[in-house]
Amino acid sequence: MNSFNNVKKTLGRLFSVPWYPILFGAYPVLALLAFNAGQVKVEAGWRPLLVCVGIAALLFFLLKLILRDLQRAAFLSTLWMALFFSYGHIHILLTEKLKDFNFTPWLLLAWLVLAILAAVWAIRKPPSSAFALNVIALGLVISVLVQIDPNVKGRGAHSLGAENAPVQDLTRPQNPPDVYYFILDSYGRADLLKQAYGYDNSAFIDGLHERGFYVAECSQSNYVRTEISVTSSLNMSYLQELDPAFVPDSTRRRVLWDTYKHSAARYNFESMGYKTIAFATGFAWNEFEDADVFYTPPPFSAGMTEFEVLFMQTTLAREAQELGWVDADEIMGQNFRDRTLLVFDKMDEIARMPEPTFAYIHVISPHPPFVFGPNGEHTYPADFWNEDREYPADLYAKGYQNQLTFLNKKVLDAMDTLISESDTPPIIILQGDHGPWLQPKDKRFWILNAYYLPQNVDQLYPTISPVNTFRLVFNSFFGGKYDMLDDVTYFSPVPKLYEFSEMPYPCGK
Repeated sequence: MNSFNNVKKTLGRLFSVPWYPILFGAYPVLALLAFNAGQVKVEAGWRPLLVCVGIAALLFFLLKLILRDLQRAAFLSTLWMALFFSYGHIHILLTEKLKDFNFTPWLLLAWLVLAILAAVWAIRKPPSSAFALNVIALGLVISVLVQIDPNVKGRGAHSLGAENAPVQDLTRPQNPPDVYYFILDSYGRADLLKQAYGYDNSAFIDGLHERGFYVAECSQSNYVRTEISVTSSLNMSYLQELDPAFVPDSTRRRVLWDTYKHSAARYNFESMGYKTIAFATGFAWNEFEDADVFYTPPPFSAGMTEFEVLFMQTTLAREAQELGWVDADEIMGQNFRDRTLLVFDKMDEIARMPEPTFAYIHVISPHPPFVFGPNGEHTYPADFWNEDREYPADLYAKGYQNQLTFLNKKVLDAMDTLISESDTPPIIILQGDHGPWLQPKDKRFWILNAYYLPQNVDQLYPTISPVNTFRLVFNSFFGGKYDMLDDVTYFSPVPKLYEFSEMPYPCGK
């Protein structure tokens, strides 16, 4: 009983001290991380978290010096932080509701009035005790901490995400080939590019043929969105059979993202002693950050990360962008440029690694944002969208073709490097995860699908789809006994990721 009373007294004393401003300073950053769980890495929040907590502590300290009262200083600093951190959210809401009205000066005036009223309230009638506000602040922080990263299971690198992942005991050959799996995001098939944009991609396709690639002229992706398309490809299975979590009435992605990162293909290669190589993409849910080698550009080469820009736009600091002090779109564009160029800068280094490697190389191009001109010159992402930040068909077509032209040059140079620098002829797969945006529903699946194989090229065929890619590779080079599946395409709407309906697969059928 005495022990209980001692604990109660200790907690009472602890919660009577007003430390809640520090937690209220941390809460907005943690809440935004929780809201974007799986989309951004937790470590992206460290710098803004430290800045916000530091500002909260400094404001609390300065007000304590001015007001000479701990409770008043804590309460006023919290009220002012609430105004600061809520401003951007209100601005975003009003932007959606009042598109043709310049409300910003009035909103700033309202916030100034509220700040004055908050000061009057805090000085005249501060809370008599900090206990309730400490409890509320602690509860808020705990509630978002448990939400921050529930979408990816904690597991080791060499593991499987899907219940029915089709792994086999394979045989590593005496001179194992390196395997490079390129996902060129939104890269459409040559006939689609011609129909949609009048873009002649024959020079690139001919360049692949000259280097020994087989290009599947009638290939389609198996699904319409990156996360389900590549998850299917890496697991050599249709999602409907891969895990019980992928049912039509579900919109959850925890198992999906875990299955993407810890796939059957990756597991097979790692079981044979292959080193896994991966690159940062800017999307946490598809980054193999637990790979043996994970390449990421310097974190602040553009000055800020995308998460920091997003966080800034939810606060009063968004006015810095309105005043021209910060250009969020250019920051985002530079980060995408850095990640894309890093991939091609590292090709020689990867090719020279002595160990056999499985490299998963996801390039967010020609997918937007459009940050490269046809010769690699910098372009401004916002030049390709309208006032609602949507892509009109003509601007999308221009940006897509610019980026595609530059990407083609970089890819062909990379292929020359990988082929010439490899002692054993490598296996290289160039694949779109889906076609370009703004296309008819039935053509959004038409993708580039090209293979460089040391042998067994005769087993490839014009309609091969990504679900069969690694089945063929494992069968041809590693003693696999996978059955080849029928090549089928499925559409699913947003947000019903797993509500699949079969689409036509007309080429050759």
